[in-house]
Amino acid sequence: MNFSDILRTAIHALRGNWMRSALTSLGVIIGIAAVIVMVSVGQGTQAEIDKMVSGLGSQRLDISSGAARGPGGGGARQSSSSFFTLNEGDVEAIRSEIPEVQYVAGALRGGTQVVYAENNASTSWQGVQPDFFDINAWVIDNGEGFDAQDYTSAGKVVILGETVRRTLFGDDPGVGQTIRLGRVPFTVVGTLKPKGQGGFGQDQDDVVMVPLQTARRRLMGAMGLPAGAVTQIALTVADAKDLGYAQGEVEALLRQRHRIKPGEDDDFNVRNISEIVATRTATTRLMSLLLGAVATISLIVGGIGIMNIMLVSVTERIREIGLRMAVGAGPSDVRRQFLAEAMLISLIGGALGIAIGVVGALLVGKFGSLPVALNGQVIALAASFSIMTGLFFGYYPARKASQLDPIEALRQQ
Repeated sequence: MNFSDILRTAIHALRGNWMRSALTSLGVIIGIAAVIVMVSVGQGTQAEIDKMVSGLGSQRLDISSGAARGPGGGGARQSSSSFFTLNEGDVEAIRSEIPEVQYVAGALRGGTQVVYAENNASTSWQGVQPDFFDINAWVIDNGEGFDAQDYTSAGKVVILGETVRRTLFGDDPGVGQTIRLGRVPFTVVGTLKPKGQGGFGQDQDDVVMVPLQTARRRLMGAMGLPAGAVTQIALTVADAKDLGYAQGEVEALLRQRHRIKPGEDDDFNVRNISEIVATRTATTRLMSLLLGAVATISLIVGGIGIMNIMLVSVTERIREIGLRMAVGAGPSDVRRQFLAEAMLISLIGGALGIAIGVVGALLVGKFGSLPVALNGQVIALAASFSIMTGLFFGYYPARKASQLDPIEALRQQ
């Protein structure tokens, strides 16, 4: 029997019990559709994690002030100087003494009401040093950045995030206009390119930037800050491999500068972005494996259904098998015929499953809250699973049919 004869015979056999064949392929349809939807969701989630990594920066450390406690974990100090434990001297020390550091900047943060004419917005401000823009990948969209004099003279200039700019000025860039932060007038010298939602769900564009000295003198003047105080220091290294080493050097340097004795707690906190990203990545990978396992179980159930029906078919057609062998069909011919029937059921189910899975993935991406990444690799993977299911679960019934004794088979009623 050539290939066309085998295929024609397999189609004729399946049409004779089309309802049973359709129900058998249902397991494969559900399994393949589940593979496509769940793998697409897993890949989409991983893509979101990768986006978050690029937004946060895998070569970055964030250092924040934190009130120190004694060796016994006693009560926290309550003075303002103990809360603002970082200063510009720490920034310069890190810059000059740790060569692995590429960019480093101190910052102050706060909240305020921003007003222009009849428009106003409640937003956050950040007092920054020059490297802050490179560390956080901020790019000027309109206007220009701060110049050296703005940083040294506490100039009343501001750069707006896209959300604040749109709220205050609508379609106008707003560069050159005067706005008020609280009660202090500022001139808009530039606007930032939008970033959208951050990795933790926050609106990154809902912010205004001012020079660090400006923030200290104009926006936090009443708080009585220690000289040169900053609430946060951010830094990046040129090579991600140096991040762990740089973290150890930074911690040692700050402990030395802050005169922290052995056994005492740090008066600062260091956050390694790459560790957070690694944790999220591991969680996402585990979720993807779980989704894949669920889809695989569905596919196995469908394959078992194929094997079960093919075994029933062999039992029902023993006399037919014996007759074929008696007129010259060899064991390989019988094996190929039954394997072709199993493959046909699997391939038809796989084709329908792919169509349903693609539609399902698109619907999840459009109406669901889960990210979906549907591509040709996912569809190719599903098609491969469909072929392997037919081969694996169809081989045993086909082999059993080919091993029947023709004489015994003809005696069957």
